[in-house]
Parts: sequence; C-alpha cells; structure tokens
Amino acid sequence: MRVLVLGGTSFVGRAVVEEALRHDVRVTLFGRGRTGTDLFPRLTRLIGDRDTGDYRTLDRGRWDAVVDVSGYVPRHVGQAMDALRERVHRYLFISSHAVYQQTGVGPGSDEETPRRAPYRATEEIDGETYGRLKVACEDDVWARYGERATIVRPGRVAGPHDPSDTFTYWVRRAARGGRVALPADPEQPVQIVDARDLARLVVRLVLDDRPGAFTAVGPAEPVTLGGLIATCGRVAGTVPEIVRVPAESAPPMFPLVRPVWSSQQRSAARARAAGLTATPLAVTVADVLAWDRERGTPPLNLGFTPHEEAALLAGLDGRATAGRPHNTRKPTRGTH
Repeated sequence: MRVLVLGGTSFVGRAVVEEALRHDVRVTLFGRGRTGTDLFPRLTRLIGDRDTGDYRTLDRGRWDAVVDVSGYVPRHVGQAMDALRERVHRYLFISSHAVYQQTGVGPGSDEETPRRAPYRATEEIDGETYGRLKVACEDDVWARYGERATIVRPGRVAGPHDPSDTFTYWVRRAARGGRVALPADPEQPVQIVDARDLARLVVRLVLDDRPGAFTAVGPAEPVTLGGLIATCGRVAGTVPEIVRVPAESAPPMFPLVRPVWSSQQRSAARARAAGLTATPLAVTVADVLAWDRERGTPPLNLGFTPHEEAALLAGLDGRATAGRPHNTRKPTRGTH
C-alpha cells in the first residue's frame, strides 16, 4: 500500500509514519522540510508549503490513501485536493473533537453529536475559530471524496515529542512534587489520547479502507484532573499536594482545564471498534517524563512558571494568615 502523509515529521504525523512503516506501508512525506530532517532518511520527501499554496511536487504520483495531518484551514485542504485530483483513493483527514457543539451535550456523546457552524472568513486560529475551521475542512473532504473520505477527531493528544506543552506541563509539575496550584476543580474529567494509539487507529482505518467519522479519545478508564496529577506523581515517585487556587489567577489556556465537562466525557466506542488501542495512562506519563528529561526540560509556554506558582501560593498563605485573629488568648474576667 502507498500512503502520502501531509506533514509527517513533527508529533502526530511522526507517530503515524512510524506505525505505517511497521505495516510495511510505502510512505511518501510532503512538507516544508524544516522539521525532523533527520527522521526517516529512506523515505521519499516531497517539498512544498501549504501556507503559500506550493503543491508543485504533488503534480505526479498515485497513492492508495493520503493522511492529512497538517490541514487547519479550508484553503489547505482544498488546494491539496486540487493538486491530488483523482490520483489518491482515500482521503483521511485528522480533524478535532473541537468540531462538536458544547452546549446541550451530555456525557457519552458520540459522532452523531451536532457540529459547530463551519467558518471560512478567516485563517486566524484561536480558541473560537479552531473547531469551526476544522468543520469547514471536514465538509470539503466529504463533498469531494464522499465514501472515500475518513475523518478522525482526536481529543487532546499526548505523548513524546508533543510541541504543545499541555500534557507535559502536568507530567513535569507533578514530578517536582510539593504543593501544586490547580485553578480548577480536581474532579473535572480529562480525556487525552496517546499519539501512538491515535496513529494505530489512523493506519488501521487506511488499511481497512474504512469510511466515516471517528472520535479518538482516551484513556480507557475515566480519569479526573486530580487523578491524572496523582498518576504523574506516582510515576515520578512524588506525592503532589493539590491546592485549589482562583481560576482568575491562571494564565489563559491553562493546561487541560476545561469549563465544559461534557467535552471531556465523549464516547470512543466507534473508534475502539475500528482499532483504537488504549495505552495505560501511567505508560504515557512515563514516556513523556523520560522524553522531557532527555531533551533537557526546556521552558514551557503554558501554565504557571515555578516562580509564578510559588508567588501565588505564598500570597494565598499570606492572606490566610492575615485573616486569623491576632490574639487567640481567652479574655480574663473584669472587676467592674
């Protein structure tokens, strides 16, 4: 089988390529050639740039499937499909669970959950536009390929080589131990999917030539944010003490904190039936911890810095002390 991967040298794409090679798939890579240049030296690399619309290297060649890891706006997807035309049989687009509506949705929602309205008026990606741009991308893939379209909607992806810092923040923070500032309810549910499990699903869907939409979330057993922090601590040999802090004290996009809990309680039943595996959470944590230490634990872009967290906790301690009575001795009786 011949598979073209649009973006396969960073995180999710890297895992997809590694899994495909385990199945003796003939993989061709398409990208800018700027990341992971030392990876997969024996694979054919086609150089192009989706941001500038440079798809000239896709003018020839045929593939059984394309796995689109790097399509974030409708222009990316439309131009790729125009370049490939009918020289690819199946188009598998990696979307996001952010396409689903969040209001009026209960725990256990599945692929039939209504999606948000598509959006095409901007290519600026933020918390509001990301999911709606992905909806527009999905619509275009469905319209062009129909039964030859496959859509995978992962939740938060975790694992080694994750550039987002989201999961890595909690792994590293719990490994330090001590008092951990949490600007959320520790009972909040959390859904993450190991990048390697996501890759196994993607490759299995391609090998099976299976159409449809699949929500890829994990782990296998439900976990809370507090439970995840505790698991990270156990793996690292620490016992974190969670201290709830005001939500307004946290910087924006705080790792894994979500105001709508049902968005972290989606059903992965269809994806599991199609081949989604479930790496134990402790294994994902251990592998991320080892990778983070191996790369030298560079500064993270999300969450509290150690200094910010220490100052916040010290400030809370100070306010608590200031609120206590200064004289705690029992008053003596007067002799009036």
